[in-house]
Amino acid sequence: MAADSGDIVDRVAQLQEDFRALSLMVTGCEAATSAAASMELRIFREVLALGRRLLEVFFMARAVSRPAVPVAPDGTPLSECHRRPTTYLSVFGKITFPRHRFFAPGQAGVSPLDAELSLPERCYSPLLRDWAGHEVVDAAYDPSARTLEHILGLDLAKSALETLVEEDAVDVDAFYAQKPVPTAAEEGPILVVQADGAGVRLVGTEPSERTGHQTSKREAVVTTIYSIQRHVRTAQAVVDALLRDAGQGNTPRPRVVRPAPIGKETRATLDGKSAAFARLRERVEHRDGPHVQERVALTDGAAAYQDRMTTTFPNFTLVLDIMHVLGYLWPAAQALHGGWLSKDCRVYVRRQLETLLAGQTQAVIDDLTTRLDAARLPSYRRKPVDDAIRYFTNHASSMRYDLYLARGWPIASGAIEGACKHVVRGRMDCSGMKWARPGANAMLKLRIVRINDDWDDYQRFHCQQEHLRLYGTSSHPGPIEAQALALAA
Repeated sequence: MAADSGDIVDRVAQLQEDFRALSLMVTGCEAATSAAASMELRIFREVLALGRRLLEVFFMARAVSRPAVPVAPDGTPLSECHRRPTTYLSVFGKITFPRHRFFAPGQAGVSPLDAELSLPERCYSPLLRDWAGHEVVDAAYDPSARTLEHILGLDLAKSALETLVEEDAVDVDAFYAQKPVPTAAEEGPILVVQADGAGVRLVGTEPSERTGHQTSKREAVVTTIYSIQRHVRTAQAVVDALLRDAGQGNTPRPRVVRPAPIGKETRATLDGKSAAFARLRERVEHRDGPHVQERVALTDGAAAYQDRMTTTFPNFTLVLDIMHVLGYLWPAAQALHGGWLSKDCRVYVRRQLETLLAGQTQAVIDDLTTRLDAARLPSYRRKPVDDAIRYFTNHASSMRYDLYLARGWPIASGAIEGACKHVVRGRMDCSGMKWARPGANAMLKLRIVRINDDWDDYQRFHCQQEHLRLYGTSSHPGPIEAQALALAA
C-alpha cells in the first residue's frame, strides 16, 4: 500500500508540473508566434493526454485501499484476495489499473470497487458510448469511426460500434414507459395521433406483412402523439400559406404563427403495425382524459393506416393530410392545363384548393369529371385526373376541411412525414445500406430518442438500469470522467 500511495503522490506532482507546462505553452515565447488554429489543436491534444493521466490517478487513488471482505450471494465469505487488472476505454484513451478481487472455492470472483465505480461490463466507458452513439445515429458507422478517431484518437471498429448501438438501445422502451406525460394543465385541448411507414432494407429475406411474399424490405412503422392548442384560420389563409406563387405573382408568403405541439412523442419499430398501434394506444390511454376536448387522427390516404386508425381509435376523427390532397390535385391540374408552369394550371389549383378547404369536395370531383370528359385526353394524360377523382371520392368523409379549420384542428401531417424522413430515410435508407433486423430496430430506437430530444435523460436512465443489472442496486455514481475531473478540481 505504501508503494501505491507514494506512486500516487509522485503522479500528482507530475500532473502539477504538466499543468504548469501547459500554462507556459500558452503564455511563453512559442505562444507569441503561434497561429490560433495550431495552438487550439495543440491545447486540445495536451488536454486529452492530461485527462488520461488524471483518470489514471483517480483509479489508483480509489483502488489503493483494500475493501471490506465481501460475501457471495449464498453468504460465503470471499476471503482470498488478489490484485487483478481491468481495462477502461475512456474518451481520453485506454487505461488499465489493478483492483482488489476476492475469491472462494466454487464462487465467482467479486471486485467491490467495480460496483462503487459502476464500471461497465465491457471496457467501453458510458461517456464514450454516449458520444459514439450520438454520432452513429446520425452518420454511417464507417464515417463515424473516422470522426471519433480524428477527434479523440481512438480506433473503434465498425463491429464494436454496431454492438454498442444494440446494447445501448435495450432500455428505450422502459424509458418511455416511465417517462411522465404532460399534466392536464399543460396539455392542449386537441389530442392528435399520426402514423406512417418507410421501408428499411434488411439482410436476407422476410415475408411481407401485407402480401406474405419474400422481400428484402421491411416497413418501419412510425407513430406520433401530441396535444395542441386550437388554431382557427380561414380557407384563404391556408391557401396563401400553401400556394405562394399559384396565381399571385411573387407575393411573399404571409408569416403565420402556429401553436407548437405539446409533449410530442415519436416512436418507430420494425415489429409491424399491430405492435406500433398497440403501443400508440397505450400512450393515448395515458394522455386522454376530461381535459381533452377533441381527438384527431391525421393520416395520408393509405388504406392500411386509415383502417388501423379507425379500428384502434374509434373516438378519433380521421383527417386526410392536406399535403397528400395537393399531391393529387397538382398532377390533375397539369394534365388539364399543360404543366405546372402554366398560369392557368396554378390558378386552377388555387381555386380548387379553396373549394376543398370550404368543404365542397364533391364540387371539385364534379369539376374534374366535367373537364376530363370535355378535354378528350389520351389515356396516359387521363390517369392523373382519374387518380385524383378516385382519391377524393374514396376519402371525402375525411376531407371536411371547413369543419376542421373552424375548430382549429391541424390538417397537415408534417410531424409524421418529417419523422419518417429524418428517423428512417435519412439514416437507414441510403444507397447500398442493408441492416440486420436487431441492429435496425436498435438504430430506430436511438434515433427516436434523439428526435424526441430525450438523449441526455435517456443516457442517465440507461446507466442506472445497467448498474442495476450488473450490481443489483439502483445507485449510480455518474460518469467516471466527471468524477475524476471533480476530484481534480
